[in-house]
Amino acid sequence: MSGAVTSALPSAGAPFSRANRAGGAKRVLPGFHITLGFSILYLSLIVLIPLSALVFKTFTLSWEQFWVAVTAPRVMASYRLTFGASLIAAIVNAVFGLLVAWVLVRYKFPGKRIVDALVDLPFALPTAVAGISLTALLAGNGWIGQLLEPHGIKLAFTPAGVVIALIFIGLPFVVRTVQPVLEDAEKELEEAATSLGATRLQTFTKVIFPSIAPALLTGFAMAFARAIGEYGSVIFIAGNMPMISEITPLIIIGKLEQYDYAGATAVALVMLVISFLLLLVINGLQAWQRRRSGS
Repeated sequence: MSGAVTSALPSAGAPFSRANRAGGAKRVLPGFHITLGFSILYLSLIVLIPLSALVFKTFTLSWEQFWVAVTAPRVMASYRLTFGASLIAAIVNAVFGLLVAWVLVRYKFPGKRIVDALVDLPFALPTAVAGISLTALLAGNGWIGQLLEPHGIKLAFTPAGVVIALIFIGLPFVVRTVQPVLEDAEKELEEAATSLGATRLQTFTKVIFPSIAPALLTGFAMAFARAIGEYGSVIFIAGNMPMISEITPLIIIGKLEQYDYAGATAVALVMLVISFLLLLVINGLQAWQRRRSGS
């Protein structure tokens, strides 16, 4: 009996060889092929099929019709505002988001939990509510606007108001991306740099910043992508004046309301391609930064 049991057990020299050949320890999720199949199916339903419908609808236009639809003066002005304001807002968020994350990680102060919770407010707040609130503050009769307009500074219903709205909705992406990296940073390296005579600026630029740069680029990319597609918070504060403060998503909505579905998808396709190329460049910079830092 004992011999039968002993022969049924794996040999001592390779106790887990069969398990290793079969894929190692037991997994919680199914195997690679099943998981990959479900992932591709989910991405197809959520992302690929809607985007393919966008492309196929655009193909109903001839090349001349497509070119006229995407290069009309009003549409070109909306491109400049949308991408320009999104880029400015993402840069501002990258700078001040890093500062906010630094303060939340490195310092203790009264009300820290409240400040930390307020960072997530743009996530929870409906974008339309954010737009209405910013308009109420920055309009000529608002709390802040009535103080600025006598000095010739007008924010509401201008491109500057668009930038402010995009900064508001994009800040959490940078803070929440950089914050955990700062929390996990090895302070021993900073102490070693300080003991070797490095100044605070040198310690930040040579030790801290290289470790958080990939996360900062990720937060910048997420804030930028979020700003490009923003609609709800912008339409209230932009004023929506053609050639001045009209964003591209509003152009698309206007074409849809006029039943110009092909024209709407053409403009949307241009935004999709430009956004994809920009994100591709940013991801390339992230990969380069990781290789350079050796992480």
